[in-house]
Amino acid sequence: MLLNTLRVAALALLLVALACSEHPPATAPSAPDLKVTAPPLPPAASARSDAEQLARSMALALGDRAFRAHVKAQLDRSPFREHKLPFQRFLAQDGGRGMAALAKSAGLATVDVTREANRVIPLEMYLPVPEHRRAWKGGDDILVATAIADHDAPVAFDVRGNRRLLDPERPPATPVLAVVPVETDFSVAPNICLLSLPCGGGGGGGGGGGGGTPPPPPPGLYMTKSHFVDDFEGWLKGDPEFEVHILGQKGQTDSLTDYQCAGEKQPTPYYFDQNGLDWSGNVQLFSKVQLDAYNAAHPGQNIRVFVVEDDDTACEIKADKNLLNDAIKAIDGAYKAITAGNDSSSLGTKVYKHANAFQKLWAALASLINTNDEIVGNAVEDVVVGISYPGYNWIVKGQNNVTNGWINLQMK
Repeated sequence: MLLNTLRVAALALLLVALACSEHPPATAPSAPDLKVTAPPLPPAASARSDAEQLARSMALALGDRAFRAHVKAQLDRSPFREHKLPFQRFLAQDGGRGMAALAKSAGLATVDVTREANRVIPLEMYLPVPEHRRAWKGGDDILVATAIADHDAPVAFDVRGNRRLLDPERPPATPVLAVVPVETDFSVAPNICLLSLPCGGGGGGGGGGGGGTPPPPPPGLYMTKSHFVDDFEGWLKGDPEFEVHILGQKGQTDSLTDYQCAGEKQPTPYYFDQNGLDWSGNVQLFSKVQLDAYNAAHPGQNIRVFVVEDDDTACEIKADKNLLNDAIKAIDGAYKAITAGNDSSSLGTKVYKHANAFQKLWAALASLINTNDEIVGNAVEDVVVGISYPGYNWIVKGQNNVTNGWINLQMK
């Protein structure tokens, strides 16, 4: 009996072995056939990675004395504010001299560097710290740094390619060449006010001197003076780009929309370029024609004067909508929604006075790749806030109802 059992077991084992030989187990593909695809990086992470690689290649290229001299000469000749240069255009000019220099320093083919530079978001380069611009004489005492989002810790490389993180709030003693997302419109000639030529109007966008008495400004709401407690800009991003927006009712809804912007890329009379904490001049925020048309289309509604520090597309508010809406709710709650204004002029006087704000929601979405605009705040008349500053009549209130500045508004 035992013998029969052993024979049956042996036969079963034999049958199993034969079956396995006819149907061998699946094996992993050989190395040439194995395809492992990494998940794509999110847009912001991909932009950071690409910008870092280009910044390192640029730093290595600056190890060459002749190329450093070329870079310094191009920066010195730039007519744009802060002597900025469009990075990709700089690399391509002069027969692709910059592309070739980066490729040589990184040990890559020029075509690979060109492909890498063209796929990344548009970048600009410059020395954002004025002291660095004055100090750098073209030596190898230079860092190349990049950051995508404002106030990110800049990633920097020296001319040997060594990587380091910099303090986002304080620049180092060593001069820094920034390679960062474009904030400058390089497609138009620089404003003459940026070239230290006569501009008139305290830098607020008036015309240059042809002699005679300038024509009176067109009727409307004007800002003539502003002070902000901070520049709301990381040092790697250079001078601030303040913008003043007129927000009002969107259609017949309870939402806000943007009716007009005053900023550095706007034409006169909406040209406004404040590069420090203080500014004085004469910039129109909303014309009388626009204001009358708004009041006719939106009876009983009023407008908000809203300030941002632009980090993205010029004259488009791209801020976190939740943060913006929370800021508006806090400000409205603190001042019983008397946080808007309108033309209260009479036959004897022209004046812009406080009024009730009814629209409280902002529906625009933030940018997915470029940095977001900083919310400076909603202007509230000083008599409503209960504080005043000589020469100013509206207080700029930001998130958590913090005072971020004060401005002077006039109807003219």
